[in-house]
Amino acid sequence: MAEEFTGKIVVVTGGSRGIGGAIAQAFAREGAQTVLAASSEANLAAASEAIVKSGGLKPVVCAGDLRKLEACEAVFTAAKERLGRGDILVNSAGATRGGAFLDIPDAAWHDGYALKFFACVRLTRLFWPMLKTAQGHVVNIIGGAARTPEPEFAIGGSVNAAMSNFSKSMAGLGKRDGVNVNAIHPGVTETARVVQLFQQRAEAMGITPDEVRAKSLAKDGLRRIGKPEDSAELTLFLCSERARHIQGTAIAVDGGGTPGLY
Repeated sequence: MAEEFTGKIVVVTGGSRGIGGAIAQAFAREGAQTVLAASSEANLAAASEAIVKSGGLKPVVCAGDLRKLEACEAVFTAAKERLGRGDILVNSAGATRGGAFLDIPDAAWHDGYALKFFACVRLTRLFWPMLKTAQGHVVNIIGGAARTPEPEFAIGGSVNAAMSNFSKSMAGLGKRDGVNVNAIHPGVTETARVVQLFQQRAEAMGITPDEVRAKSLAKDGLRRIGKPEDSAELTLFLCSERARHIQGTAIAVDGGGTPGLY
């Protein structure tokens, strides 16, 4: 993108692997200085090494439990003290549990909201003054279950719907403050998280994970499962000046799997 992101400070939560990892790689490829936040030091080290080997700037990494306010504050402090600003925030952390509704305890619901929803809220609040100064961007990586909930993914659908509503609220504030806020709803995407989710759904439905995968593709009429890079490339575009007039929008990256009109 004509070196548009060279020198930009891009914070990516869940940036050590999966969709978040692909987003971090994409921004680093375009010359950005990335800040990666995730729970695993080992995964962050591997992601950082991969970015450097591909020619990107060495990321600032923050290992911590983003379900807790203190960890979110640590990410903000690292960006502020080491880099002095923040231009783009991508909230991609969070993996909610699937399974049979009657078998899921309260703790799983609290955990689902704590990481994906509250980390997004807290980090957006922390970084907002920087983003306002930079006239920057927020992209929230949410998920198709916000629009098409399923009984075996009740937590994920509920969390995604809440995060979508929050994104739209922040877009209203962004119109006043000059910060673009948009959301991406990935469909089923080839990540380690999806393998785990297929296993959980298989147990809830009494079938095999391979059967869950096949049913998922057949139900939505898809030719393939999505790739992390599909969402990463859209994130780049939404954070570019070419997309400045796109505000408060949620875009599905699901191969056309979402039914209905939005």
